[in-house]
Amino acid sequence: MKNKNMKALTPSQIVNELDKYIIGQTEAKRAVAIALRNRWRRQQVTDALREEILPNNIILIGPTGVGKTEIARRLAKLAEAPFVKVEASKFTEVGYVGRDVESMIRDLADFAVNLVKSEKELEVRAKAEEMAEEKILDILIPPVKKASQINENEENHENNEVYQNQKTREWMKEKLKNGELDDKLIEFDTNAQNALGMQVLGPFGMDDLGINFQEIMGNIMPKKKKKRKTKISEARKVIAQEEAQKLIDMEAVQKEAIDRVQDSGIVFIDEIDKVAGGGKSQGPDVSREGVQRDLLPIVEGSNVNTKYGVVKTDHILFIASGAFHVSKPSDLIPELQGRFPIRVELNSLTQEDFVQILTKPENALLKQYNALLETEGVKLEFTGDAINEIARIATEVNEQVENIGARRLHTILTTLLDEILFDVPDKLPSEKVKITAKTVKQKLDVIVKDRDLSKFIL
Repeated sequence: MKNKNMKALTPSQIVNELDKYIIGQTEAKRAVAIALRNRWRRQQVTDALREEILPNNIILIGPTGVGKTEIARRLAKLAEAPFVKVEASKFTEVGYVGRDVESMIRDLADFAVNLVKSEKELEVRAKAEEMAEEKILDILIPPVKKASQINENEENHENNEVYQNQKTREWMKEKLKNGELDDKLIEFDTNAQNALGMQVLGPFGMDDLGINFQEIMGNIMPKKKKKRKTKISEARKVIAQEEAQKLIDMEAVQKEAIDRVQDSGIVFIDEIDKVAGGGKSQGPDVSREGVQRDLLPIVEGSNVNTKYGVVKTDHILFIASGAFHVSKPSDLIPELQGRFPIRVELNSLTQEDFVQILTKPENALLKQYNALLETEGVKLEFTGDAINEIARIATEVNEQVENIGARRLHTILTTLLDEILFDVPDKLPSEKVKITAKTVKQKLDVIVKDRDLSKFIL
């Protein structure tokens, strides 16, 4: 069955979309764009060969803060695909202090079910709101029901009453639609949440066992109703939500979610270099190799039990990333290396990159701070010189202290705008605050020059 939900974006369109949020790293963008397009191509292949075409998993190599995670996250958003990010280091240490490796697939299945459920809720929203409106109307003006055995005179009176009731309901329905009754209080029945304080003792949590205890207990115990008294505007939302749940076929949702995980799921394994051994054979490296051997069957393709059914991992796309300062991709066990055939090295960010990161992306930091201060009636303006100066300081601190990539801009801007963000609500806000290169130097130069201070502050 072909996945109709998979967006048919061309590699160049994918790169263009990624360019809106991530500066540079063209090689990495090209690699993930091809991988995503190949998934769509696989869906078009005839059944006999389709199962044989496996995804080309990718290792992104580069220091922190250069856009590795962002590339994977934006890619999943573009493809409208189930996506989960895990830290490989979670699975290290003797006895796995953390979680078992299969839990990443269970998390992916949970994400997919919620994704499909949200889509189905959107589809039935109009119908659910209509049903909620009728329910509210029934509470405000209960409908008159005809009696089955009545004489002729009573029947005329009954018909008249039904007609009057219908007219009143139509009049009230119009007011309800126009929002004129939104602030009126109404009492209605709603489903009470079963508070199940159950805990499974042992190394695994409930989701690791793949059992949904809440669902099992919910099916055994009858659903309790409780009275709620709220404004009609709030009641409409609550009742519409309950009606939407009744209109959604959860079995179909779960089946579609499993199909989507298997055909278009993306797992991003961060810090994979932390489980790569450095050629030693004792100490923590033993557990690291153990993690690699546990990862191997999932990346190769295996069946994982989840509470929604069995998930085959053969066609899930795995994107791994790591700084690889101490170790190299060749330090991974050969079998795992073979499952990540595509290696892409990401570049460290330059001063020019920082200038673009501050201004160009749709979610650029300067745009974010401007939006925050506009809520207080203040317009923040950075001169070109000021932006260059911030980029220069970010580059300098990354070289001197530790290279944390674009994340350095967050610490620098927080320090730079500290007084403005603190003072604006209390002092009379002027309509415009201008940040110049001189302002940046006055605020940050002392910190940058004092290396010990810059380690702590920037």
